[in-house]
Amino acid sequence: MGEETAGAGRTELRRVTVVGTGLIGTSIALALRARDVDVTLSDPDSASLRLACDLGAGRPLDETAESAPADIAVIAAPPAVVPAVLRQAQARGLAQVYTDVASVKASVLEGAERLGCDMATFVPGHPMGGREKHGPGAARADLFLGRSWALCPTGKADPGSVAAVTELARLCGADPLVLEAGAHDRAVALVSHAPHVASSAVAARLVSAGETALTLAGQGVRDVTRIAGGDPAMWEEILTHNAGPVADVLREVAADLAATAEALHAQAANAAASEDDSASEAGAKDDMQPVRDLLARGRSGHGRIPGKHGAVRRPVYTVIPVVIPDEPGALGRLFAAAATAGVNIEDVRIEHTPGLPLGVAELYLLPEAVDTLAKALSADGWSVHPGA
Repeated sequence: MGEETAGAGRTELRRVTVVGTGLIGTSIALALRARDVDVTLSDPDSASLRLACDLGAGRPLDETAESAPADIAVIAAPPAVVPAVLRQAQARGLAQVYTDVASVKASVLEGAERLGCDMATFVPGHPMGGREKHGPGAARADLFLGRSWALCPTGKADPGSVAAVTELARLCGADPLVLEAGAHDRAVALVSHAPHVASSAVAARLVSAGETALTLAGQGVRDVTRIAGGDPAMWEEILTHNAGPVADVLREVAADLAATAEALHAQAANAAASEDDSASEAGAKDDMQPVRDLLARGRSGHGRIPGKHGAVRRPVYTVIPVVIPDEPGALGRLFAAAATAGVNIEDVRIEHTPGLPLGVAELYLLPEAVDTLAKALSADGWSVHPGA
């Protein structure tokens, strides 16, 4: 491993091996490559490994050749297999320090201890970044920018190992946070795992929804159900390994929803039975108290969610809606017009208009490019709506 950076107490990482080229592993590798770290990749899925390499995330690890150990090996595998993969990696001397990225920590630590892993060189980690998509094709070098990265070392961990994994997180643009494994699992049950279940519960209602309701679906339901698009098998494993803390949160959520449903049923019954408008209004106030309470607490809770941590931030984009015809080549012509104007489209989302042969392309741009592109597209005949 490289020496501590002079005067900064930071470890220089030159070579990192990433075992597992899914979304998280490949995103870590891309972030490290952007900082000129030499990255080797390993994955039993040859197609996933090849795609990650083609994306520039690193080069394949030579599984047969003898080589000097990497500074860090990142085990980017599901929680159930992390201990065994860690044990194998340590047995072959793959690296000087080891970490993982599983979203649960207590069960991983218990498994590693049980298999006799070297806990002095193992620093469990969990980068708090992800997407509802999976696989190397969804990886992004900026996935962890400004995000927290939990580190859960045991009392056996060597300080140098902790320093190395801390620097790994920083190189990926994240804000390292050291905490105990149990505290981590309770925290992610509240802010990650239970919300996924709640999102899935809402999305599951849409399976039997009629076409009229689906036609009326807007951004609100898309926002609430976005994370429900994650891989069910992966999430089943996560929930299995953090079952107790997640169940505790869901019981509280279920109690709030049950009280709200009861209040709304009572409100509906009173409204139907009452012929006295004033009495009905007074009754509604009493019936709706649990609903008001939940909505108020929900708004307060939302206000407590902090912004992204750290000095490294994602660029702030401005969105320009552009009406496009729903026909082959329309999006290509739009991109070509932007290229002619010398403007880079950072991201794009498409909103289709049900029943009409058109849609809206939401173009994400750097703020300084907005006026240039809006004028160029308007002059080219596009229906542009900046500020909408």
